[in-house]
Amino acid sequence: MRYAVHDVPPRRRHRRLGRLGLTLGLVAVLGLVLAPSAFAGFITPKSGGSPNADSISSLYKVVLYIAAVVFVIVEGALLYSIFRFRAKKGAVAAQIHGNTRLEIGWTVAAALILVALTVVTFIHLPAIINPPDSSANGLVLSASVTRPTPPNGKSITICVQGRQYIWRYTYGSGCLNAAFSGKLPYSYQTMYAPADTTVILDIQSTDVVHSWWVPSLGGKVDAVPGYTTYTWFKAPEAGPLYHGQCAQLCGRSHAAMTAFVKILSPSDYKTKLAQLSADINQANDQVTQLRQILTASGNLGG
Repeated sequence: MRYAVHDVPPRRRHRRLGRLGLTLGLVAVLGLVLAPSAFAGFITPKSGGSPNADSISSLYKVVLYIAAVVFVIVEGALLYSIFRFRAKKGAVAAQIHGNTRLEIGWTVAAALILVALTVVTFIHLPAIINPPDSSANGLVLSASVTRPTPPNGKSITICVQGRQYIWRYTYGSGCLNAAFSGKLPYSYQTMYAPADTTVILDIQSTDVVHSWWVPSLGGKVDAVPGYTTYTWFKAPEAGPLYHGQCAQLCGRSHAAMTAFVKILSPSDYKTKLAQLSADINQANDQVTQLRQILTASGNLGG
């Protein structure tokens, strides 16, 4: 006997549906595995600019892949059950009150997954929190809620100040308390940092809560009025310009509060700081001259 297209035996239909479900599951897993290259950081975090960013990305991918496998297994079982045990005319559903072995099995499996994620997280956390030493050819200008310190104490400090709606960067170990008295160089929107050097960031805000985030250099850190928060990065090479954004809604022009980090060689970094100081001094001299002219002409009160 031949069957019409709509009269395919149930067992054959179930096999076809099973193969279709398996194919879709494999496609989903393959898509997730290839996500970092296919989406170029769209699904996974950006990395490559600093060791802590690399550790964050690695930890994220471990969690993502385990979650993807669990998702495919659970959803695959759900789809199979929907088609395999769907209602049929004249069929009486079996009354099943539980399967002790199955319940114990998936409870133990879930517990093991949580243990594995916990172990992997604690393995990666030290590399995210603790900065490494500056490299031999990096700068060594000075020997969360606590300030990170490299093992050998060699790092440089850059103060990050958030204000509506721009970032200000002040360079030097006394930038938190002696920026103006020390006439330290500073820049807006674009930070300049040396390669092969552990850079400690002291982050503050002058008005509302902001969040400094350059994904390729690590996780985001809130800038909270009245507090100082800290983070670090260590760029491996000179040349890249890393892009970031304020990651905390801070007002109507929040979207315009971008952040950039330009990585220079140690020698170019020193030259850049000298240039910034010279430009600031020149601008201050011009303001002083203008004030004197306006005062002498009576257009500016004494």
